[in-house]
Amino acid sequence: MSRVMADCRRFESDNNCSLTIMGEPDEVVAAAAAHAVAAHGHADSAELHEQISAMLEPASSYTEERVAEPFPA
Repeated sequence: MSRVMADCRRFESDNNCSLTIMGEPDEVVAAAAAHAVAAHGHADSAELHEQISAMLEPASSYTEERVAEPFPA
């Protein structure tokens, strides 16, 4: 299995979150969901886990600089 990342810098947020989580897909989804609940006020749900899973990127695409884009509706 290849490493993936969830990068909060990818999307605009009220708190300008800079957290990036990298690891195996299941680990990243679990950690990112916990972060989304604790730091961004999302409800922990199967839908949240599915959304995060769909937004994962290859860890190899990590870069120090990133311009935030609007969160998909």
